[in-house]
This record gives sequence, C-alpha cells and structure tokens, in this order.
Amino acid sequence: MSKETPVLVAKKREKLGTRYTRRLRAAGELPANLYGHGSEPMAISLNEHETIYALKKGAHVLALKFESGETDTVLVKDLQFGYLGDNVIHMDLARVNLDEVVTVKVHLSFIGTPEAAKKPGAIVVHDMPQVEVQCKVRDIPEEVRIDLSSMGEALTAGQLKMPAGITLAGDASAIVCRIEFMKDEEGTAESATPDAKAAPEVLTAKKEEGEAKK
Repeated sequence: MSKETPVLVAKKREKLGTRYTRRLRAAGELPANLYGHGSEPMAISLNEHETIYALKKGAHVLALKFESGETDTVLVKDLQFGYLGDNVIHMDLARVNLDEVVTVKVHLSFIGTPEAAKKPGAIVVHDMPQVEVQCKVRDIPEEVRIDLSSMGEALTAGQLKMPAGITLAGDASAIVCRIEFMKDEEGTAESATPDAKAAPEVLTAKKEEGEAKK
C-alpha cells in the first residue's frame, strides 16, 4: 500500500440523473457512489483531476473528507469508463477499515529477461497485466513486481512470489507470462515456389499435346 493514503474532498450529491452527472463532469467533478458497513448508499462527487492522479499512482484506498468534517476510508471497487474506454466517468467506493481483509486486483510489474526469450524467434507474451490477491486493506500494494529472469517457457499465477501478508485469490493455474516462438516463414515460402512453377509446365505440356494431335 502507498505510504500515504490520498486524501480527497468529497461532496454529497443531492441531484441525480444523467443530465446532472454530465454537468458535474463538465465542471471537473467525478460522480461516485459510496456504500458499505451497514450504511445507506451515498451519491458523492470528487475532484476529477485529483482522483485520476491518485488512481494512476496505483492507489486502491482513498481517504475521503466531507465538508461536514466527517471522514471515511474507502476502497476503490469499480471504475466505469466512457464509450471510448479512455476516461473514467464514474466509480464505486466501499467503506473499509485498515485491518479488514479484502480481495482486490493489483497490477503486475515485470523485470528481468527469461533465458528462453534469448533464443532466436522468441517473444515474451504477457497474458495477465494484473492479478487478484487477498490481504488487509493496510497491506494492499501499489503493484507486485515479478522477476522473469528465472522463469522457464511459462509462468503461472501460482508461481508468483507474493509480498508478506498477501495471498493469491485467483486461479493458480492461470498463465501470467509465456514464451512464444515465431514460425519460420522462409521455409513456407520456399516450399511454395516449386508448386508455383509446376503449374505452367503442366499447361505447356497439355498445349504441346494438343498441337501434336492437330
């Protein structure tokens, strides 16, 4: 988890609906829903620039400060993107305490080069950019760093070395990273050449046979 939890000013939303949320976003505010811990769901808005900045830094936990002086520690549960998929237009937040055990998705950061990737035609394919883990809220990491230098031709989620206090929550057999080898296209091209030459020869033979009959 980040050493400092980002603190964001939260405002309660009295008006709901698509038209109003569009006005909020146009004014630089990000609509969100806050729920959890037995409390009624609450519609709020956050400063869009500050919120997106915190998310890009890998923050999963936010500290909300309301105008009334109330505070809440929340976990980012879901992000809704625009139709182009390149901007956050809404988010769901859940109230949590720092010792609560939660399941979250954490980004993977790959370092090192596998020995198998040094072979001719080899390429490294990353099938999982993030992994689902279980841990206390206070232990949520911004990312999990994975050293690929000692892997074989494939690395599964179960083989990942997790930081202390963090356990894998997803499928242990899922492929995280693998080595693929490019096919030799030259051999295919060469084998096709004789076939290409054979067609005119057959046509020529038939033509000569026809001329002989005449």
